[in-house]
Amino acid sequence: MMDSDAVLALLQETAEAVINPRFRALADHEVSSKSHPGDLVTVADREAEVLITQALRAAYPHTLVLGEEAYAADARLIEAFHAADHAFTVDPVDGTRNFVHGSPDHAVMAAEIVDGQTVRAWIWQPQHGTAWVAERGAGLYRDGQRVERPAAPEEVADLDVRTSSRRGVGQMLGPAGPMSLTWVSCGIDYPQLASGSCDALLYRATMPWDHVPGALMLEEVGGYVGTVDGERYGPGIRPRGILAAADERVYRELLPYV
Repeated sequence: MMDSDAVLALLQETAEAVINPRFRALADHEVSSKSHPGDLVTVADREAEVLITQALRAAYPHTLVLGEEAYAADARLIEAFHAADHAFTVDPVDGTRNFVHGSPDHAVMAAEIVDGQTVRAWIWQPQHGTAWVAERGAGLYRDGQRVERPAAPEEVADLDVRTSSRRGVGQMLGPAGPMSLTWVSCGIDYPQLASGSCDALLYRATMPWDHVPGALMLEEVGGYVGTVDGERYGPGIRPRGILAAADERVYRELLPYV
């Protein structure tokens, strides 16, 4: 078994071992595309996921680990994840494009799911030196300090709404637009929303390793994460899109326009 500090330490040590040495030092042969052009993966992604997965399986021999790169190699893993009683999601370098282009806005993420419910989540932002940790019912902590999110603006027109789609930048989202771009990494986006730097995030890409950790963190500060079809988001949901908001009121006010 691993307590929360041990899992965070695993992410931090992995980043120090195989991610940070490659930051702004990647050789051309260490970067490649996956199934779609522009969907990048690096040697750091692959090595980090192996290290994290091995440690989790050693601590929890019967758990299912859904890693981004493991899924890229075998898409059937998602079905096993949805059927598992106990599982972890792992995103070894969330924001790979940022990482490749030398932006510090990337993160290492993990979450624990028990009986379909996220119970713990971790985000380590190595270039910012910031750790975000949440446990269901116990709050969200940034570097050991509890996070309290300020209230969102009452007027919809005053909401700061971000989109992960570059094509959506500048588009109006009802009375709340125009939207601006997110930080292009869920491991940066959700903590920014949870701490009050924006009021809502709109996503079309919805894989669990991207959203499960941040969703728990946001919920622990009173936020709300739902699908574009009006259903509350959870690890077992396979949505067409995700709308994460400062609270349920903001979610409901924006939902008709997504």
